[in-house]
Amino acid sequence: MKVLVTGAAGFIGFHVSQRLVERGDEVVGLDILNDYYEVQVKYGRMRLLGIDAQTVLQNPGKVVSGKKERLSFVQLDLNDKAGIDSLFEREKFDAVINLAAQAGVRYSLTRPDLYLSSNIAGFLNLLEALRRFPVQHFVYASSSSVYGSNSRTPFSTHDNVDHPVSLYAASKKSNELMAHTYSHLFKIPTTGLRFFTVYGPWGRPDMALFLFTKAILAGEPIQVFNYGEMRRDFTYIDDIVEGVVRVLDHAPQPQPELYGQSDPATSHAPYKIYNIGKGAPVRLLDFIEELENQLGLKAQKNFLPLQPGDVPTSHADIHDLVSDLGYKPSTTVSEGIAKFLEWYQEFYGEAQS
Repeated sequence: MKVLVTGAAGFIGFHVSQRLVERGDEVVGLDILNDYYEVQVKYGRMRLLGIDAQTVLQNPGKVVSGKKERLSFVQLDLNDKAGIDSLFEREKFDAVINLAAQAGVRYSLTRPDLYLSSNIAGFLNLLEALRRFPVQHFVYASSSSVYGSNSRTPFSTHDNVDHPVSLYAASKKSNELMAHTYSHLFKIPTTGLRFFTVYGPWGRPDMALFLFTKAILAGEPIQVFNYGEMRRDFTYIDDIVEGVVRVLDHAPQPQPELYGQSDPATSHAPYKIYNIGKGAPVRLLDFIEELENQLGLKAQKNFLPLQPGDVPTSHADIHDLVSDLGYKPSTTVSEGIAKFLEWYQEFYGEAQS
């Protein structure tokens, strides 16, 4: 297939692009290449994809070929409606994987405008392009944060999620509602993926494992929210990618008999929602202890209360992922942290002691 991957210089987008090319798909990567976090990490990901970041930056809006066959790249903002429409008209994609978004729960408390422009207005531009230039399947990133204040665990896609506790979560829930509308009106096959605490090599520098590792190696204190009692369904990046690719190959079919029924995970339209998580939450203090053991260093912990927008627990119900796609994430936290540290040492040249 010819696949557009948005957010292709991002953590998940980079890994997904790499996997699709390896299996023989043609990929056009799209990214705005902003400086929300350390841009050298983004440029490093692009190098591995065979893309020269400076060439891309010097040719905004133009699709730039890379060193690898079947992979090209374009710097483009999803808010550039004319640019998005032109890209779709020229490239004639078979499928689209939307991983571009303004990420981060806490950042949404200080810059809510960015979440509306990127996560909602930009998403709408994609849907409008899909309306004009249909594809076989539109797969997009949602988030476990949509579960908000839900107290029933594990979190099921079949439960209502009407009480988000951050604007980031609200924007992701909005994406699911918007996608359903376009699936219903224009028969666009759409699948939303609720990711659970993704970690691993080439991860985002603003995420916990990255922040903890950097601080511990520097002998600086780490911030431990909710006094370390938060539980997170940590999911290794390779497990996420496997889930994305399997979903891509299984576009949802319309189920007319479901019209009027109230299952949020499926519909009479060609629409589906999946959780992708390990399905085994880990206490934050236990996660930190595993990191300490592998580094051979003790962390200085600054214990803090639960932050606004955060939730105390995340736990994915992955029954549908298993039953529909025959897939269950399997990487343990110990294995995942080890692979992350191996990458971190290589990228930053900091020896583990």
